[in-house]
Amino acid sequence: MLREALFLVVLCLVTWIGFDTLEGQRDEARRERDSAKWEASGLREAARISGEMLAERDAIDQRNTKELTDARTENERLRRAVGDGTGRLYVSATCPASGSVSATAGTARVADAGRAELSADARQDYFTLRDQLAQSRQMIVGLQQYALGVCRRSPAPQDTTFPNLKKSDTP
Repeated sequence: MLREALFLVVLCLVTWIGFDTLEGQRDEARRERDSAKWEASGLREAARISGEMLAERDAIDQRNTKELTDARTENERLRRAVGDGTGRLYVSATCPASGSVSATAGTARVADAGRAELSADARQDYFTLRDQLAQSRQMIVGLQQYALGVCRRSPAPQDTTFPNLKKSDTP
């Protein structure tokens, strides 16, 4: 009888240890599951934000590319109009009176002359400058929109440190 009682006590002890171990494994599995769910949720959110940022970047690029194409098309239209003579390119200029000529002299003045025009070489340079100005403007506007719309949304990495910007604790 003592043997049977001892056997039952040992059996109960082994069963209890087995259930305790099993319960610990179950709790660990639940923690791992919850951690995996949290990580998957974070990855889905990161993918969503990344997709939105890419869509915004593409929209900015498309809008600025269209505006640049429109500006270049208009510039090319003006270039052709000046080139074939249907349009003219005038220069707005004033000529101040020189020291020896009074501004109120009754003789013919520069203002009485015809309008000032650019030479053929200078006209091409003018239109090239217009193209470059339109391109530079769209690049600047696009970068500003990208910086304000996309870069401001992206979170800064948490582990990035800038040692030269740290304030020292000692005076």
